[in-house]
Amino acid sequence: MRYFIVDDDRASRAMLAQIIEESQLGTVIGEASNGEEAIPQVLMLQPDFVLIDLLMPKLDGLSTIERLRENHYDGKFIMISQVINKEMVAQAYEKGIEFFIHKPINKVEVEMVLRKTEEQYRLKTSISVIRESLSNIESPAIQHSKKSPRDHVLSILNDMGIVGEVGSEDITKIIELLMMDKQRNTPLPPLKELYERVAKLTKNTPDEIIKESKSIEQRIRRTILAAMINLANLGLVDYTNSEFEYYAPRYFEFTEIRKLMSQIKNNEERKVKINIKKFIQVLFADIINKVN
Repeated sequence: MRYFIVDDDRASRAMLAQIIEESQLGTVIGEASNGEEAIPQVLMLQPDFVLIDLLMPKLDGLSTIERLRENHYDGKFIMISQVINKEMVAQAYEKGIEFFIHKPINKVEVEMVLRKTEEQYRLKTSISVIRESLSNIESPAIQHSKKSPRDHVLSILNDMGIVGEVGSEDITKIIELLMMDKQRNTPLPPLKELYERVAKLTKNTPDEIIKESKSIEQRIRRTILAAMINLANLGLVDYTNSEFEYYAPRYFEFTEIRKLMSQIKNNEERKVKINIKKFIQVLFADIINKVN
């Protein structure tokens, strides 16, 4: 990853650059002490990420981001700030920042945020490449068709950082089955029945179906736990993160998310209750809304 740092505090710039280099997070390709100085350099160098201070003389962070967007810079922004003001945070997210790094700068927080943004950046880039490849072979009619339930499910799982987890395909198949049931106006079946129906897609004998059903449940449980861990990490870094605020209380027992945040913070064993039924029900309801 290629980083550009914009901060009027020279010590902060030096500290961020040192963390990035020593942690092998990428390369710092430039820096500036204010927005006016940064704009021409960022447009010329086109870094993957711009770490930018919120409050600076001459041109503040939000105004700098706006100017760069107007000049078609499409890289990612990470805001640096000691200001904890919900209105300013909300305004920053509206401008398109990815995460906040709080001042005074903490090495652990910087590493966590940058690794997370790098992971999301690589994943989104991969998805974009796949979509571009598919668009070259699809007919115009397919290109302009509505998103399928599978597309919506994968988008939500991607937001939670679990689209690549082994249980994500099981979750997707369950939602597809439920969408078929919805067309027939049948009630939501028990989870055990859903596991068995998914298992029957690949297994034939009763013993194989029972064994695969148990494996499906375990895969989904591990995948949901991974989502909880990802969201708990987001909450620790920035409690006002839009994905954390939306998914954490809706898809999970929020007391368990808070417990997980405490366990992560204190480097304790990650042990929480996982409510698969709630996750599937809320995901199904969200997909119905999106499809409609």
